[in-house]
Amino acid sequence: MAGGTSSNAVVAQAAAGAGGVVAPPGARPGAEGAAMSLHQAHPVDGRTLRTVCGMFVTGVTVITSGEEGKAEGTTVNSFTSVSLDPPLVLFCLHKESRLRAVVQESGKFVVNFLQGQQESLARAFAGKNTAEIRDVANHPSVTGVPVLSDALAFLSCRTVEEFDGGDHTIFLGQVVELGVPRQHQEPLVFFRGWLGALEEELRGVHPIIDG
Repeated sequence: MAGGTSSNAVVAQAAAGAGGVVAPPGARPGAEGAAMSLHQAHPVDGRTLRTVCGMFVTGVTVITSGEEGKAEGTTVNSFTSVSLDPPLVLFCLHKESRLRAVVQESGKFVVNFLQGQQESLARAFAGKNTAEIRDVANHPSVTGVPVLSDALAFLSCRTVEEFDGGDHTIFLGQVVELGVPRQHQEPLVFFRGWLGALEEELRGVHPIIDG
């Protein structure tokens, strides 16, 4: 996520490179104490930046790309909508992410918004040895890229631009198909190293990696 969770990836190297700050099991968000304060001026180090960005609540996605048995996926929280007309969105991947080359080669991707009950799926796609698309319920989008069938919602996109973002690559895509197959479910959210559904108390988890 914010860089955090990898490139802003959620249970990823954490979507923003190498994961957010991981809270100890059994602790509660903010349990470290209201008295904690943090301030840092130039130079700002990456670990501190990730900690601060982890205080911005984000949703959790799995980005899929590729097709015909060569599809890959990774957990990312560095996602945002950009424009309604034309319909544009973007997400970020660490330059060492295994998914980066797949997205660049295929020129298309799907943003799968995870629902609250898909915490295990977020973890499964967050590590170096991730889940296989074929082992997860999926169906092809109009571009052929797999959509995770049990996701809360999805956006199928074609890449229109790619930008350098330091240790990350920023992918801008135009939405060509969308859907909300689980519109009555709660979303999966990430905050300060915690992962969970809105109606649940967030639980500490391993950091998320974007590749």
